[in-house]
Order: sequence, then C-alpha cells, then structure tokens
Amino acid sequence: MTPDHLTEEALAFLPKLARATLDAAVRGLPRPEPEEIAAVLGFSLPNSLQEPRGVFVTLTRNGRLRGCIGVIEAGAPLSIAVRDNALAAAFRDPRFDPLTADELADTRIEISVLTPMRPVRNTDDIVIPRHGVLLSKAGRRAVFLPQVAEEQGWDLDTTLTHLALKAGLAADDWREGAAFSVFEAEVVQESP
Repeated sequence: MTPDHLTEEALAFLPKLARATLDAAVRGLPRPEPEEIAAVLGFSLPNSLQEPRGVFVTLTRNGRLRGCIGVIEAGAPLSIAVRDNALAAAFRDPRFDPLTADELADTRIEISVLTPMRPVRNTDDIVIPRHGVLLSKAGRRAVFLPQVAEEQGWDLDTTLTHLALKAGLAADDWREGAAFSVFEAEVVQESP
C-alpha cells in the first residue's frame, strides 16, 4: 500500500485515465467521466480516487517537457483533478502550443499525487529530493515537484535559487524573508 491509501492498482489507473482523456480531446470528443474510463478498463473506481488531492500532470515528448499543470492544494476528487489537469497540461500550458493529435502517440504521461502541504521553519527542514517545495515571498509564489531537483542534479541551494527565479524574484531572494512549505509526491508514469 502506498502513502495515503492509494493502492498500486489505483495509481496505475491514473495515467490511463489521463491518456483516455487526451485521446478523446484530440479527437474532438467530450471529456470522459473517470467512472466511464474505469468501466471500459474493467476497473472499479475506489473511494481513494474520489478523495480530494493535490496533483500534477506532466507531459513529455522525446524526453523534453511538453506541458505540466496541476494543483498544489486539494480541491476536486483525485480522479477529476487528474482528468482536468491532463487537459490543462496538454492544451493550456502557456509555455507550449496546444497538443496535436499527431503528437499524442509520442507523448508520455506522468502523474504526481501530492501529500498535503506543510510549512517548514527554515530551509534546514527541506530534504532534496524527498520534498517538493513552495516558496512564497512578496506576493509571489513558485513550486517545484520533488523530482525536479533530482532530474536536474540540483542540491538544496541550487533548487531554491531556481525557485526564486521562477517566482520572478532575484536569485538570492530565498535567503531572507521567504516562507517555505513542503510536500511529497507519489509519482506514477505510464507503462511503455
């Protein structure tokens, strides 16, 4: 059993849900309900996927980021959040053009299910790569998922420097007056 009561089977369903959602979208079909996708796959949607959770959906193509959108704090049920953020990552990430039908087959899906955010007193309480980090300062915020620092080979200081820059702050602005919260993520990737 994985943290917060998500079984391996429930986790494995999430990229399938995202894939079916994107497939419907590029074909111009209505967005499917998670229960419909589960039924087609012979899967019974467990209660754990109906609980509100923070989640990010990351799309990559040819090993490069193609879209990443999510919610840090729980709002919608996890299955709905995965569906809706898959659509947002594919079609509304402002860094990329909308995903096309031709790109979908080469696009890989990764789902990061987040634990609840918790504030930390100082940067000594942040453990890289275990923690994702939210930096807040002067009305600006930025977040990195736990896997970002590891994928980039960053240590804590480098991670926080990049996080400050992402928030539109100066590189060293994290060193004084910033607030930090951390979270963990259960990450599941699509099976090849």
